[in-house]
Amino acid sequence: MAPSAYYPMDRLAASVPAARETSSTSELARRVKEASAAQQHDVARDAFGDLVDLLQRRAVRLAYVYLRNADDADDVVQDAFVKAFTRIGDYRTEQPFDPWFLKILVNQCLDRLKARDRRARWMSSRSDDDDWQIEAVDGAPTAEDRLVHAEQASRLWEAISALPARQRTVVVLHEIDGQSPKAISAATGIGESTVRVHLFRALKKLRALMVPAGTAAQE
Repeated sequence: MAPSAYYPMDRLAASVPAARETSSTSELARRVKEASAAQQHDVARDAFGDLVDLLQRRAVRLAYVYLRNADDADDVVQDAFVKAFTRIGDYRTEQPFDPWFLKILVNQCLDRLKARDRRARWMSSRSDDDDWQIEAVDGAPTAEDRLVHAEQASRLWEAISALPARQRTVVVLHEIDGQSPKAISAATGIGESTVRVHLFRALKKLRALMVPAGTAAQE
């Protein structure tokens, strides 16, 4: 059965363009790191600006898949770039840059989803306390609908974040970034057959986590 049958979302890969080659971004990231280490701050900023130009559109689309909100996606991407720049010293230049940056972006998205969920729960408690309701207008989703969607999305990404590191990386690169097992292998250094094993095990775990309570018993 396709992953979309288990997840409260559409097939993610269809929403994101195919991953580009990482050689140019990795080379720019290496230049940023070297310039930063040499305290050549103008050079580092210029090189990082070129890096942002290469990755921004793809990063925004990826963040939007997580957040389903254009403003939130823009904010999260900017935060991820700032964090990547300030942590460039941690980047290992023998590894591709894109997966390293993607992990930062995914974590920023998860943090935003958790904050959104906390706000939704607070608003729900206010609704119960004050006995007020928001009516749907012209078929728009109600506050309850939005809360359910936020909780489903939050559950999914919390489940992804709970996966072992390699399984999480493989799932994100395959399901969100649309990369093939062969491309993931080239980007991460994990053998292609091992990538497939990680993907199979990760999806199996996510399916189990996303099955509504009581469904398994009914089956």
